[in-house]
Amino acid sequence: MSVAIERSQNVTVCCGRFLVASFCRNDIGWITRFEKTKCGESIKRRRGSEKAKVQTAQINKVWNIDKVKDDNHLMKITAGQLTLEQLETLYRESGEIQLNRGCKVAVDKAAGIVATAVLGEDAVYGINTGFGKLANTRIATEQTAQLQRNLILSHCCGVGPDLPDSVVRLVMVLKLASLGRGASGVRWQVIEQIEAMVNNGVLPVIPAKGSVGASGDLAPLAHMTAAMIGEAQVNYRGQQTSAESALHDAGLEPLQLGPKEGLALINGTQVSTALALVGLFDAWRHCRSALVTGAISSDALMASTAPFRPEIHSLRGHKGQLDAADSLRGLLNGSAIRDSHRDDDERVQDPYCLRCQPQVMGACIDQLRHVAATLVIEANAVTDNPLVIAESNDIVSGGNFHGEPVAFASDQCALVIAEIGSITERRIATMVDPALNYGLPAFLSPKPGLNSGFMIAEVTAAALMSENKQRAAPCSIDSTPTSANQEDHVSMSCHGAYRLMEMNSNLASIIAIELLTGTQGVQFREPVKTSKPLQKAIFLLRERVDQLTDDRYLATDINAAASLVSNGKIVDAVGKGILPDLI
Repeated sequence: MSVAIERSQNVTVCCGRFLVASFCRNDIGWITRFEKTKCGESIKRRRGSEKAKVQTAQINKVWNIDKVKDDNHLMKITAGQLTLEQLETLYRESGEIQLNRGCKVAVDKAAGIVATAVLGEDAVYGINTGFGKLANTRIATEQTAQLQRNLILSHCCGVGPDLPDSVVRLVMVLKLASLGRGASGVRWQVIEQIEAMVNNGVLPVIPAKGSVGASGDLAPLAHMTAAMIGEAQVNYRGQQTSAESALHDAGLEPLQLGPKEGLALINGTQVSTALALVGLFDAWRHCRSALVTGAISSDALMASTAPFRPEIHSLRGHKGQLDAADSLRGLLNGSAIRDSHRDDDERVQDPYCLRCQPQVMGACIDQLRHVAATLVIEANAVTDNPLVIAESNDIVSGGNFHGEPVAFASDQCALVIAEIGSITERRIATMVDPALNYGLPAFLSPKPGLNSGFMIAEVTAAALMSENKQRAAPCSIDSTPTSANQEDHVSMSCHGAYRLMEMNSNLASIIAIELLTGTQGVQFREPVKTSKPLQKAIFLLRERVDQLTDDRYLATDINAAASLVSNGKIVDAVGKGILPDLI
């Protein structure tokens, strides 16, 4: 039998002279197109029919089609070498993954060291002892498997809303990569189980709350692990169902935990790190979007571009500030609006929200780059406990599970999100104020008085800005003793990172409102035009949102603009080479 896969993802299965089946792949899986073509006879299969599903499943089983992979949609991961680009792709897309098989030697060696320790006389934490305050309780060899299962079930204490599937997927890949370093002592079967669940879309239901960020993200990772052993709930094929049922449907078996494996799976910072990475990726996208909308507002308010001159920023020297100024110059380059008021403009200086954009946005850029550097290290780290030091055959207890680096990074990210929202809201307020907007109508309405224009849109931006400022208070300075004072200092990294999702959502709406008001202001300056890059961003918005004339239901407009911000299309619209890169 031969299997041919084309770039179009059509698959033909042949056996000798006969075409047995032809398949095409969509977002769900393999769909039979033609089956059993012989002597000119063919049976066409109608997509979606129950008969087609049954017969396709039978063909899959006979010819093992489910094992066919398309390398164009397979991300190969090397433990310890994940990049930010890979991590963002893992978050935003849902292709299949495969851990580099070269790490199996190290994984097997560490698992062998654990297996030897189980049979030894010495007490080894988490392998033949209890956990936390119960570490001094010795566990009999024949009870070590039950010990691990009990650990998982007892730690499934998460509450609150479920994490999005995209976050759960990233959590699982981070855990996969960490175990692949060969310092956790798990068997290769554990890695295969995580990989298979990700690739088959069997994603554990993980409640968002319950971790204090040390000893690792115990409760949320316990929910992940519970799904691996056939307990708890998962999201599978668009429905929430039992893990046992989903594993069976996907052709997988519940994992039987071996010594230390439960502890290796729930110890670690993978949930905190995944949430912080998501916060970083979205904050960076919003940071770049705010440079675009800030430039649009600058032109709408007929601001000076002199404060963006490179000589000013070279004298200070901060990389982010230099990059922000360079981006603003590029975005406004060629603007006829700017040229129209170079002479005879009675204003001496613009407000800080316009003039100091390079300084404020540049500081935000520098902070996000620092966050990125921290999180890419953490994403590649081994953070469970105890760790297997294969070189010396030792199993050593430490504290890599403590989430302090992630907590600090999350606090930095929160500050950035709050600050971008703060300066953006000030530009919106300036835009709608007839005393400050240099000749634009009050609240940007063609008929102010009868119409309120963007009056309350600015109030919404102010509300979201203040909410984000309140949320930006550092979480890392808080700690409380847990586990009978055994774990007496914790990081609060998990909820420090979790808040970033809501903060980013708020920020997207603030930037969206500036996109609406800035575009309205620029169009009031017509027939004089803004720059080519900004015209492209404005055109994209106007494909979805009409210019405001008479008052209308604005929530829909804000949501449409926020979507352009969140999905990065506003950034894409201005073209490559203008906005800064994260790394």
